[in-house]
Amino acid sequence: MMLILLLSSLQAAATSVLPVSLQRMTSKAAIIFHGTAINNEVKLDQTSGRVATYTTFKVNEAIKGDPGTTHTIKQIGGQLPGNNVRQLIHGVPRFAVGREYVIFLPKTSSLGFASPIGLSQGKFGIRQLNGETIVSNGRPLTALMKSSPQQNLPSTPSALAARQAPTLKAISNQPANARLDDFLHTVRGMVKE
Repeated sequence: MMLILLLSSLQAAATSVLPVSLQRMTSKAAIIFHGTAINNEVKLDQTSGRVATYTTFKVNEAIKGDPGTTHTIKQIGGQLPGNNVRQLIHGVPRFAVGREYVIFLPKTSSLGFASPIGLSQGKFGIRQLNGETIVSNGRPLTALMKSSPQQNLPSTPSALAARQAPTLKAISNQPANARLDDFLHTVRGMVKE
């Protein structure tokens, strides 16, 4: 009975994260890439002793840093296959095998963990909409393009980024969606700053 209580107390933990602008994500990221999730594996991490989810991506384009041709991220949490041991952390993003994403990752921790910057904010899903390839993390683009006061950054992208990248515009009636090509061009311009 004590083991069940202990396991149930470890099942979920709350996480709160401040909004992060695209400019802040880009500047803080050690690695940014466009890729396709090709594998998810949940296992007990030998380094930390915690349940961890390992997601491997086929890298379509390295935008910042050197993710290699495939890149695996280790995130805390998941459910071990074949038993009831699980650790769920609210806000830690999950990735569907076969789906494309643009991912903004910080430097890995000393234990090898690296969730996207701002958790789900640094995970941009890619899909088709009316024949166009679009990208979104669920936040309206107007909010994504602004810096919050606590970030101590300008409220608009720099003049250099504005010259190098088009204004990132939402697709009509879709305030959280942008064309993938425009989004990638904007991020590339911010990386060059």
